[in-house]
Amino acid sequence: MTRDHSRIQKICRILKARYPDVKTQLNHQNAFQLLVATILSAQCTDRQVNSVTPALFATLQTPEDFSRAPIETIEALIHSTGFFHNKTKNIQNCARALISQFGGKVPDTIDELVKLPGVGRKTANVVLGAVFGIPGMVVDTHVARISKRLGLTDSTDPVKIEKDLMVVIKKSEWNDFSLWLIYFGRAVCNARKPDCPNCFLNHLCPYPDKKS
Repeated sequence: MTRDHSRIQKICRILKARYPDVKTQLNHQNAFQLLVATILSAQCTDRQVNSVTPALFATLQTPEDFSRAPIETIEALIHSTGFFHNKTKNIQNCARALISQFGGKVPDTIDELVKLPGVGRKTANVVLGAVFGIPGMVVDTHVARISKRLGLTDSTDPVKIEKDLMVVIKKSEWNDFSLWLIYFGRAVCNARKPDCPNCFLNHLCPYPDKKS
């Protein structure tokens, strides 16, 4: 790893200047909707999730609605997001757990959130940051890939990556940093063909397989 703090600060300043106004790309109107949308986003693009959730949330609004809905109804509404059998099971069980354990309200701590079916640390941190303004480091495929390329971690384990990033990134920037890398990963540093020659972080990137 290349954890030079001056270099990391420069990376953050450049990313902040390039992406000054970042927020989750999953459309939502409340914490529960974002929780459901984030569960749906596993192995699926935000754009595809956003194409599904308007009809989904027009049909089912509350944890009670989801808990009582026929499985076939939910599956039909979320089918195009992929893995719809497991996602339906997770969402319905999550809704039931919210009712039984939290009075139907989405909790605002990571320890409580990760106890919900289908909710891992990534999903929990998305909700905490976007809805409650609580600092958290979201590690999705973009964040995992780019943080390793930038030498901020040498791990492939999301929990270890999260911990590594929390050490080198200021807590006040945790939420934004995750989103900066997501935006950057979609636009420049993609998985198969990173645009290294035109990358504004090229001079700060130790990635050994940079494209010339």
